[in-house]
Amino acid sequence: MPGTILVFGRNGQVARELARLGKATGRAMTFAGRDRLDLADLATVERLIAARTPDAVINAAAYTAVDRAEREPGDAFALNRDLPAVIAAACAVRAVPLIHFSTDYVFDGTSPRPYVESDPTHPIGVYGASKLAGEQAVTAAGGPAMILRTSWVYSAYGTNFVKTMLALAAHRAEVSVVAEQIGRPTWARDCAEAALAAIDALAGAPDLAGLYHLSGAGDASWADLAAATFAESARRGGPTAQVRPITTAEYPTPARRPANSRLDCGKIEAAGLWRPRPWQESLAACMTEMEFQCP
Repeated sequence: MPGTILVFGRNGQVARELARLGKATGRAMTFAGRDRLDLADLATVERLIAARTPDAVINAAAYTAVDRAEREPGDAFALNRDLPAVIAAACAVRAVPLIHFSTDYVFDGTSPRPYVESDPTHPIGVYGASKLAGEQAVTAAGGPAMILRTSWVYSAYGTNFVKTMLALAAHRAEVSVVAEQIGRPTWARDCAEAALAAIDALAGAPDLAGLYHLSGAGDASWADLAAATFAESARRGGPTAQVRPITTAEYPTPARRPANSRLDCGKIEAAGLWRPRPWQESLAACMTEMEFQCP
């Protein structure tokens, strides 16, 4: 089991779950977030890795504002391509295992089935394009790295769909939610646990390096996820609302979303690294930890 883990990202959903797991398990982790480090200063990032000499690195830092990325492509590519490129190169030269997170947005969503790792990529927005460029940079570095593509991430922390639905339900009796886009919701806790399992596996078997999909098990639309969120909230005495399913056209956004965001997790499960659990189960576990308070 690797000793010190350097995590890029501090306040994001996966980073905060990693911090929680670190405390719970006694694993030594150091966090480098934008609140204390200019992640766009790539020379400083490289010096940090050299100075810390970590046993493993997890890159959980990213530009995730999907709509804003359309008007801020430079910022999106700086964090999603340039940062992982420097991290991966620094790790490769030192043979340090690296876990890098990516996204379902590298696909265009036109496939009739869940995506596997070998499917052709075709992002339809700046965010997806920047994340794909980050994947390519990590792969090109040639080090012992795993890229974990995930989708529809939520947690008790930060800004995410589940927390947004609860906030809306505190003030509305009905919420309109897109029912045409299908995906596989993923708890950030599961992402964090899978990342640690991947680090341990890479330490003993570098040949496991590569690209893997990581998501909850089972399909859902955004409307399905909203309805499940309200049902779990109601069981806990929290806010709830009726869901009115709508079309994508009825909820236009600056960035297009993939209609199909389903990720097939057969590869990561077959490798013995992680087993997806039903998204409803993870959602219930996550909401047990939430406090239902109006923001």
